[in-house]
Amino acid sequence: MSHDLAEHLRFFEDLGVTGISRDQAWRARRAKTPVVAPAAEPPPSPAASAPPSPEALLTSVPTAKVATPSQLLTVLREEIGPLCMRCKLATLGRKQVVFGIGNPNADLMFVGEAPGADEDEQGEPFVGRAGQLLTKIIEAIGLRRDDVYIANVIKCRPPGNRNPEPDEVDQCEPFLFRQVDAIKPKVVIALGKFATQSLLKTGEPITRLRGRVFNYRGASLIPTFHPAYLLRNPTAKRDVWDDMKKARAILQGDE
Repeated sequence: MSHDLAEHLRFFEDLGVTGISRDQAWRARRAKTPVVAPAAEPPPSPAASAPPSPEALLTSVPTAKVATPSQLLTVLREEIGPLCMRCKLATLGRKQVVFGIGNPNADLMFVGEAPGADEDEQGEPFVGRAGQLLTKIIEAIGLRRDDVYIANVIKCRPPGNRNPEPDEVDQCEPFLFRQVDAIKPKVVIALGKFATQSLLKTGEPITRLRGRVFNYRGASLIPTFHPAYLLRNPTAKRDVWDDMKKARAILQGDE
């Protein structure tokens, strides 16, 4: 325990953190007013047909009846399915779809590139070494991993951890859009070059994009370096810390 605490404090020192607030008040998610569903229709007769598929549910049920972010994400997860076959990654060795994880009501959302080997094995984004570092970065601004939402541009691991190809992004990116639209975060942090360029539809390098704030689907998008890059280049941690302080200021209403 003391060793883990010492490692945690050394990480904060690398970031340039000089103090940590214990005030929990700003963590609280503002209450979202649920959408009021229309008056219930009469129950179906015993002879009614079987329940509709998730695909039919998504297209036939008015949005007003799917009132919460959690419900919207559940419908989306079911539509994608556990073994999506929409692109060639389904036949290139991936084990499972990695949908996303976290608080459906999160004010802060992280978006990476694609699942890696550990994520493909466990079915959860950012669980390897880079994911452990991401957890520490989240904690550095006074949040927990459970307070945020984490997803990727695409949901399946490319072979050899290569970059996703355009046709793969075209098939999967609309699902990310719908995740963002369901959660409605205040801040989206794009992790790394690929995620940033995909979300902003630009070819500019990450070194020119980070440090700036962009409008993205109703949220403030902040590009920063990928945690895997920080494992290879620890000196970039201070740049990421600057980006995280910017995110925290927006979340607290200071910007």
